[in-house]
Amino acid sequence: MKFTCEREAILHEIANAYEIISVRNSLSILSNVLLEAGDGTLTIRATDLKVNYESTIPVEVMQPGSVTVFCDKLHGILRSLPDGEVELELSEDTVLRISPVFKNIRFQLKGIAADKYPPFQGDAEEQAFAFGKQDLIEMISHTLFAVSDDETRYFMNGVFLEKQGSQMIMVATDGRRLAYASKAIDGDLADFKGVIIPPKVLNVVRRQAPREGELRMAVSERSFHVAFDSQHLSSNLIEAQFPNYQRVIPERQEQRLLIDRGAFEEGLRRVSLLVEQKSRRIYLESHSDSLVIRSSEGEIGAAREEVACEYEGPEIVLAFNFEYLLDPLREMTTDQVALEFTDSGKALSLRPEPEGDFFHIVMPMQSS
Repeated sequence: MKFTCEREAILHEIANAYEIISVRNSLSILSNVLLEAGDGTLTIRATDLKVNYESTIPVEVMQPGSVTVFCDKLHGILRSLPDGEVELELSEDTVLRISPVFKNIRFQLKGIAADKYPPFQGDAEEQAFAFGKQDLIEMISHTLFAVSDDETRYFMNGVFLEKQGSQMIMVATDGRRLAYASKAIDGDLADFKGVIIPPKVLNVVRRQAPREGELRMAVSERSFHVAFDSQHLSSNLIEAQFPNYQRVIPERQEQRLLIDRGAFEEGLRRVSLLVEQKSRRIYLESHSDSLVIRSSEGEIGAAREEVACEYEGPEIVLAFNFEYLLDPLREMTTDQVALEFTDSGKALSLRPEPEGDFFHIVMPMQSS
């Protein structure tokens, strides 16, 4: 194998592959990236056996071939080289030589034969459909933070994806909060069974996918696929029954409070500097024209901030883990948000104002 290409082009794809590989198995082939040159292109593959990454870039191929090499080392080498063309050549003893063209620099990286690399899943192109990149990224951003990290409740360790009529829906919950996002689907799309997608592949899509245009998405019986530009990502699904999230969504809430999103978020950040670290509890006191945010950290101190709001209901005190309010606020872009609630013992709904295609449900804490 021998080819040349622009350093920046291959470095970008190797950096993407590095997000996928299994760093915990530093001496196994799962820490390697597969390079396969032929027909004027270089195919780059990486896997941790659950998430697969594949991409192609144009290169000048002098001799076709393939090899796998330690991704971390290849990434570091490429980062260290000057801009311009680089040449990669594989010797008969499976050593990959890496050197910039017209520069007296050379690295040698021991490889492992490509046939030792784990096989990839199919691309599920028959089930693929077009979906807006921006839409998918927004849905991921509004739900991913609510995924449970409790491995004993593995059915909550991913984001639930389903189609309902003309809507694509994503939901995540950890049992104490719920995040919901939906987007309209253009065109005729066959129904598919709701699936649970592990967060790793969604994180990669959010970071790597550009926001303009459409991507291809597919859901098969056991896997989830996303393709955009020259990249294809796939992931195993979490095989479990997701909770009935619709039972958690309140049918009606009696009180509604409108507040400036930025002021509310900043107030929460300041007041959270003095909370009990175990509970992370803050209090919200609703008044006719203001919301009081307060906290206490034992004998260390206390904090209180008053933020203007629009509210016509009775005064009430609500207690929450402040992070469960801050997480969704970070992703919102509207000037105002609405807090909807009934009493201190029932769930609070956090929605953008004007209302959008996402909302968040937060369960209250005990007041003391």
